[in-house]
Amino acid sequence: MKHLFILNDQPYGTERSYNGIRLARELLKNMDAGNEVKIFLIGDAASCAKNNQKVPQGYYNIGQMLEMTMRHGAEIGVCGTCMDARGIADADLVAGSVRGSMAMLAAWTDWADKTLVF
Repeated sequence: MKHLFILNDQPYGTERSYNGIRLARELLKNMDAGNEVKIFLIGDAASCAKNNQKVPQGYYNIGQMLEMTMRHGAEIGVCGTCMDARGIADADLVAGSVRGSMAMLAAWTDWADKTLVF
């Protein structure tokens, strides 16, 4: 099944983006189910894809979690307008994630069997 996750919240301060990524990762773990996952980061969630995040020892690192989902086949798109508003350059993104657009989000929404919004 094809799943689109749309994340809206900042990487830290709430756990909505964290929980969305956790669910995406679990769907990808079951290879026999044939799940496909795309994650689109919009609004404050654009910061989730910032590379080289420094977090206190023992805390989760959202950037590393996104990299892990990509290693398992997920695609990550980041709203370009949201990146610009937050001073995030393309070079600042975790490896494998891409600058996206509303056109990308619309195409991914058409592609998906299920869309989950966090």
